[in-house]
Amino acid sequence: MIRAREVRVIGAEGDQLGILPVSEALSIAREAGLDLVEVAAASDPPVCRIMDYGKYKYEQQKKKADAKKRQSVIQIKEIKVRPKTDDHDYETKLRHIRRFLENGDRCKVTVFFRGREIVHKDRGVVILERMIQDLSDVAKLDQEPKSEGRTVQMLLVPKK
Repeated sequence: MIRAREVRVIGAEGDQLGILPVSEALSIAREAGLDLVEVAAASDPPVCRIMDYGKYKYEQQKKKADAKKRQSVIQIKEIKVRPKTDDHDYETKLRHIRRFLENGDRCKVTVFFRGREIVHKDRGVVILERMIQDLSDVAKLDQEPKSEGRTVQMLLVPKK
């Protein structure tokens, strides 16, 4: 809402029309079939532009949609392993991790312990170290294996 008596007016083509009374600026905009839009209220006098406000809003919406389309979403996939995971199951989980990394996703590998297995946390760390070795061609370590409660976790990211 324009509260000042005079405003600096910029024409539809970007040309300066000078400092005009609000009523005169509105009449110029109406004659052109356009709108008078305040673009810089903080300046003295306020700056207004003569433009088609509907078209302006439409273009802004298109730019926003285009930027949203271009952005890529990186997901974090999680693979859970137990300390007693057998070799065949380990190889299957390794293939899944490799596929996730090749698709550009991050992968969180979790070794979780049940019951008294928690006493042997070193086995979980050994499994994670083995995974790091086996995936060294497609992944790099983003987060070192760390222990939280009944789990040991690490985060792998794809190599560029």
